[in-house]
Amino acid sequence: MAKPLVSLPLMAIATLLLISCGENPITAADPANERAVNIGETLYGEHCADCHGDNLQGQPDWKVRTADGTLPAPPHDETGHTWHHNDQLLFSYTKLGGAGVLPEGTNTAMPAFGEDLSDEQIWAILSFIKSRWPIDVQQRQSTLNKP
Repeated sequence: MAKPLVSLPLMAIATLLLISCGENPITAADPANERAVNIGETLYGEHCADCHGDNLQGQPDWKVRTADGTLPAPPHDETGHTWHHNDQLLFSYTKLGGAGVLPEGTNTAMPAFGEDLSDEQIWAILSFIKSRWPIDVQQRQSTLNKP
């Protein structure tokens, strides 16, 4: 098996440099923002793919609770429910985790990423996820967002 050309720590540094290179900050989930999508793709691979899948496919039987009452990670492609939520909720859920957004007592496996990822990085990941949805799904989800 071939060794990767770049280690994960170096990829993380490269991603931070891309974000802070003086360009406009990423402040929204914009699937048309090529820079945000590219940064988000790298970050998704580092922080999200282990649970939500390399191809955003989620975990098997994601609608069936496990023995401890949690739901497996859902797909982030058009077959899941991610696109049924507005951008602000998706951002908050990623930053604060399930426990920070869902009603108290809800058993969730979604961790909070707010200490590991900047707001800009979270928006970039959401930009990447949205870029993988078919155009009609992107349009339907966009109606959920306030102008």
